[in-house]
Amino acid sequence: MGELANCPRCNSIFIKGTAVICQACVKKEEQDFQTVYTFLRKKSNRTATVNEIEAKTGVSKKQIREFVKQKRLHPSQFPSLEYGCEKCGSPIQEGRICSGCSKELGKELEQVTRNEQFAGRIKEKEKIYRKTYYSVGND
Repeated sequence: MGELANCPRCNSIFIKGTAVICQACVKKEEQDFQTVYTFLRKKSNRTATVNEIEAKTGVSKKQIREFVKQKRLHPSQFPSLEYGCEKCGSPIQEGRICSGCSKELGKELEQVTRNEQFAGRIKEKEKIYRKTYYSVGND
């Protein structure tokens, strides 16, 4: 059974289940999608940018980008659609982060991996040294 929650968009109370927004906002979102999709289906509008779509349909840029992110609108069909990288905000058409941020994260991950490997080698050596016994002579 769902829990009682406030809709993050309109602040009305609803039972939270599979949807994270209330039924009225779900309907509004679907209407917005149909408006945008109908606009983009016209051949002359297929290369429209997000700003142009917003100006002609009245649907917010944020909502249009959310449709692209949810893969309800595909950049392969509409090449000017894009949304922001989750790390730096630069425009992208697929994935969650841009190639620059992806490379940067890869380098950081590689550095962390090297550090962990180095720390692992030190721990192995410490284990060896703890097991070594030294005899002290009375020479």
